[in-house]
Amino acid sequence: MTATVTVRRDYVDVAHGQVHVRVAGVEKTDRPPIVCLHMSPASGLVYETLAGRLGTTRPVVVPDTPGFGASDPLPPYPTIGDYADVVAEVIDRMRLPVPVDLLGYHTGSLTSVELADRRPEIVRRVVAVSMPLFTPEDLDRLGRTYDAQPIFTTDGERLREKWRWFVRFFDVGGANTVEQAARIFYARLSGGERHWWGHRAAFEYDLEPALARVRQPILVLKPSDDLTEQTRRATTLLRNGGVQEMPRWTHGFMDNDAEGAADVITRFLDEGVRA
Repeated sequence: MTATVTVRRDYVDVAHGQVHVRVAGVEKTDRPPIVCLHMSPASGLVYETLAGRLGTTRPVVVPDTPGFGASDPLPPYPTIGDYADVVAEVIDRMRLPVPVDLLGYHTGSLTSVELADRRPEIVRRVVAVSMPLFTPEDLDRLGRTYDAQPIFTTDGERLREKWRWFVRFFDVGGANTVEQAARIFYARLSGGERHWWGHRAAFEYDLEPALARVRQPILVLKPSDDLTEQTRRATTLLRNGGVQEMPRWTHGFMDNDAEGAADVITRFLDEGVRA
């Protein structure tokens, strides 16, 4: 049986309210904590299975992005920088030993880069699942896909439309079952009509100069997902990093291949750390 630890839930008081966190892992270790940042909309639920495995060797903290999951929202409209500041505050309020490692996923990847750029003293290494560098054409197309229209309407058609889209997005019938998709879809609804705030922050973020400045080691994992081309552009900007192609992974891999994901991530993070 694959080793795993219990993932527990807690709240952290921050300046704007409370941040909901999932925590796991051993306490007595030379390995730094890893802070896991999810895509938005969603919640830290996407990391829950993986956190149980990563936690066998290190402390793991998984905050819900403000306004998603069970975390209080920031005032309209937060930027990637605002999200990074809240993560830094969580690290401080939890008194995590710094520097920490970061694991980001889509929007969380951008937040990881921004935090590593603006607070280099508290970030040791970064693992990013996809690293999107958008073109104007991308932003036009994605702006139509991830619009600000309400999800919840009296006829329910918008919600059905979102579910039908997610079934395709999450590769139901291929990599994932409908039950697995429903679990994550529920997390994506947690922001309610703030569902588009994370996308707005991501689309307005200027990744290129920030990524070019970051000196910490970065490993970009490039699965077969909806940001493959955008990630390929960004990886040319890495000053101290590399890319690992993961063509057999797509959305849901943190549940479907949590053991394999934990192995790839810990192998990179354990470089230079005493066992």
